[in-house]
Amino acid sequence: MLTATRTTTILPVTDPDRAARFYADRLGLTPLGDTGDGTRLFELGRGDVLGLMPAEEGAQSGHTVLSFEVEDLTAEIGELQRRGVRFKDYDLPELKTVNHVAAFGSEKAAWFHDSEGNVLCLHEVGG
Repeated sequence: MLTATRTTTILPVTDPDRAARFYADRLGLTPLGDTGDGTRLFELGRGDVLGLMPAEEGAQSGHTVLSFEVEDLTAEIGELQRRGVRFKDYDLPELKTVNHVAAFGSEKAAWFHDSEGNVLCLHEVGG
């Protein structure tokens, strides 16, 4: 049933054109086209899809809405920084980053915002 399905993650965007450029140019995702309601679709891999849905300002969330699992977090951060992505650093009691990376046991993560204010994450699961 649901454990064998592909998923589509829908994110709210204020400016669909600006958001589409960010996801294609900065993150390198492949555009799949538009839907009838103006949602822009992008391939995420393994059959999953990202939809950028037009929404009013303020529809974005203050927490992580999408996390990309990567094999080499440091390399991915470097590549995305070369493409203009700015990573967030945190110095909180429950979350501290060093060179943009927080460690949680065998997992590491780094966060950034898209062009619309949505919080995105890269994470690497250690062996």
